[in-house]
Amino acid sequence: MNNKVTIYDIAKELNITAATVSRALNGNPNISEKTRNKVLAKANEMDYKQNKLALALKSGKSNYIGVIVPRINTNFFGSVIRGLEEELNVKGYSIIICQSHNDEKQEAKNIETLIDSHVDAIFISSSSKSSAALQKILDSKIPLIFFDRRKIMDNVSSVTIDDYAGGYLATKHLIDTGCKKIAHIVSGPIELEIFRERHRGYQQALADHNIDYRKEWVLKTNSSIEEGKRAVDILFSLPEKPDAIFSASDFVALGAIQELQARNIKVPDEVSVIGFANEPFTDFLELSITTVDQFPLEMGKTAARVYLTQGGNGEEDGNIQRKVVLEPKLILRKSTKNIQ
Repeated sequence: MNNKVTIYDIAKELNITAATVSRALNGNPNISEKTRNKVLAKANEMDYKQNKLALALKSGKSNYIGVIVPRINTNFFGSVIRGLEEELNVKGYSIIICQSHNDEKQEAKNIETLIDSHVDAIFISSSSKSSAALQKILDSKIPLIFFDRRKIMDNVSSVTIDDYAGGYLATKHLIDTGCKKIAHIVSGPIELEIFRERHRGYQQALADHNIDYRKEWVLKTNSSIEEGKRAVDILFSLPEKPDAIFSASDFVALGAIQELQARNIKVPDEVSVIGFANEPFTDFLELSITTVDQFPLEMGKTAARVYLTQGGNGEEDGNIQRKVVLEPKLILRKSTKNIQ
């Protein structure tokens, strides 16, 4: 049986109209302070909960923000969410988190759910190859902000890092330490800009140092430890073995190192390995992993500020499009050799 308290119950208890209760609860200035306090006290006594969906439909603002990430069980996305929360919670927003699991259909379902929930904005690290589901957000007049993974769309802001620069930095470091046969594990769909740009940075660093690009040393995998192990199995079945591996994922880099060690291949003396993202585990291992830091906390904070300055803070410049690109940083650890 549903015993949810309504404004009619409060009105009956106080012998006033439901309209008066509604105005008092919503801060209408035409209601006296005495009546407002009486209504609020009775509502609290009766454990009244306002229908937030109804309020959102009426006011056009729900104070809920939707966030879609490929998966939440990584420090990177957890830190981005933390950054969003730190900036948005103080402005009265609550966050609804959805996971796409790198699945385009699941991402589309997440988008539908958030639209139906009347969120005020959607922040997304997209796994979609097309923009059809994303366009529904804009058609619903909901602000869309990309972070990390983006699509090129009109009137959509984004906060990313320079993935090309990250790929270049990683590869150049391996070259500077004396490596000449550098494999690259893409670690995600090459159709997504972040992986395509990291790969492009890798290619350019090789070209700038007169090192041949070898297609057989470029592997496309998912981002997991097991995929890193599988990649090493493939690479070291080739006639000519690499002397370094640049992985676009820390998890894949960890798997690669584990498989190399299982084969009694010394890291970094025989094969250097570098990852991407600066996940916490990369620093805590006995053989710590050289990686590229993406500054996820700052990415989340910046994305929130972008939203707040383009309409989320009651301002009138909601159509301003901002493209913020953060600079990556190479974090040197034990899995790569010192520069010669």
